[in-house]
Amino acid sequence: MCDDYTADDFSRLDRRAFSVLGAGLALTGCGAVAAESGGELTERMVSITTADGVCDAFFVHPGKGKHPGIVMWPDIAGLRDAKKIMARNLAAQGYAVLVVNPYYRSGPAPVMKSFAEYRTPEGQAKVGPMRAMLTPEAVTRDATAYVAFLDTQDAVDTKRGIGSNGYCMGGPFTVRTAAAVPGRVKAAVSLHGAGLVSEAPDSPHRVLGKTKASYVFAIARNDDAKQPEVKTELRKAADAAKRPAEVEVYAADHGWCVPDSPAYDPGEADRAWKAMVAVFAKL
Repeated sequence: MCDDYTADDFSRLDRRAFSVLGAGLALTGCGAVAAESGGELTERMVSITTADGVCDAFFVHPGKGKHPGIVMWPDIAGLRDAKKIMARNLAAQGYAVLVVNPYYRSGPAPVMKSFAEYRTPEGQAKVGPMRAMLTPEAVTRDATAYVAFLDTQDAVDTKRGIGSNGYCMGGPFTVRTAAAVPGRVKAAVSLHGAGLVSEAPDSPHRVLGKTKASYVFAIARNDDAKQPEVKTELRKAADAAKRPAEVEVYAADHGWCVPDSPAYDPGEADRAWKAMVAVFAKL
């Protein structure tokens, strides 16, 4: 079935029709799909040694050539089929995408099969202790290892910068990735990111000056309604750090970019996707 899809078809399936087809989309199990260049994608699960253990991750890239590396941080439901599909879609645009299991300290992925599982009381109780391990220091250590992994891969063009994208809890992790390896990470995209602005001395917005990246901060409208000051503080911090940054509140709720989220909004997800690809194109 994979060979029947072009890159345009694949993109359309992922970003527009996934909410109808669901996470069981047949493409999930495919080992190779059409890339924008007309070739195929290559994918595999990989193991990355970090300072804290061994992280399992999903690595997908065009089958030929060298491409900018991307570190993808999942939302709170972790690495699962929906994230693999999103990674394939991005890889088809010409990127070497590493989707990490942020909960590797607790066990291999998938910790949860879908976002719906997280929304149950049992799911939230399960994830709570795992999430607590992801301190700023732990994320920084992990990010350093993930960037180092990408730079050893034949599919990664080390002459170009590395990007990072993150969803929900992964949003601020993109900033910490840029701060962890500022010489390599040149773009970071936070999609309905949580916890970007706080009073903590190491709040993500306070470390922008330690980075050399360009940013996209895509904010959910209901998050903005709860914390309208976040967009203003991000804008002020980016300007003070002299970092290019797009800060925008989207007409969709938290989780709108993720196909297995109940808040998934295909139109606004497509807009955010285009903003992300535009900043990654400059890597």
